Amino acid sequence: MTGFGFDPERAVAHLRKADPALTEVIGSVGPFGMQLKASRSLFGALAEAIVYQQLSNKAAATIYGRVEALYPRARLGFTPAHIQRTSDDVLRGVGLSRAKVLALRDLAEKVARRRLPTLDEALLLDDAALIERLVEVRGIGRWSAEMFLMFRLGRPDVLPVDDYSLRKAYATAFKKRKLPTPEALAKAGEKWRPFRTVASWYLWQTLNK
Repeated sequence: MTGFGFDPERAVAHLRKADPALTEVIGSVGPFGMQLKASRSLFGALAEAIVYQQLSNKAAATIYGRVEALYPRARLGFTPAHIQRTSDDVLRGVGLSRAKVLALRDLAEKVARRRLPTLDEALLLDDAALIERLVEVRGIGRWSAEMFLMFRLGRPDVLPVDDYSLRKAYATAFKKRKLPTPEALAKAGEKWRPFRTVASWYLWQTLNK
């Protein structure tokens, strides 16, 4: 099992047939190699997303590790209750900004009050409904929700049109003089349905070449 909610080989074959220009991108990148990140819970995944926002992976991993170290007995990871019991000063002391402390507290409260779906419940919601629920959390915008759907749940048809790097990759790969607007990228991506996640991944890979 790949962990994805779709067959990657079928998705790539569909994209090759649907868009000759994207076929060149696929050929230059090679086999589909997107990796999903394991999630112990929806809370854990979103808490990590909040910590990682606007930081390099190295800096974010260091801070996240410090947060985890606050709760050495939490073998399955810290929980909403852990965050609720920890003072702002302690959370700020491990490197979290004030905004991220507030976001973690809001997330913890919403999960504790069952105002967010569990991970199992999230799997049963369609993309639009799940994004609508996730963006209720302070600090979780549409982009963060889309990354959760793509890289945590393996949803097949997510196109994060507000992502600057994706717009840049599209402009380069399709030889556009200017970055496409989110609306233009959404229109261009219609031909990639129902595998826009896979198309996005391939475009992102061109930035690493």
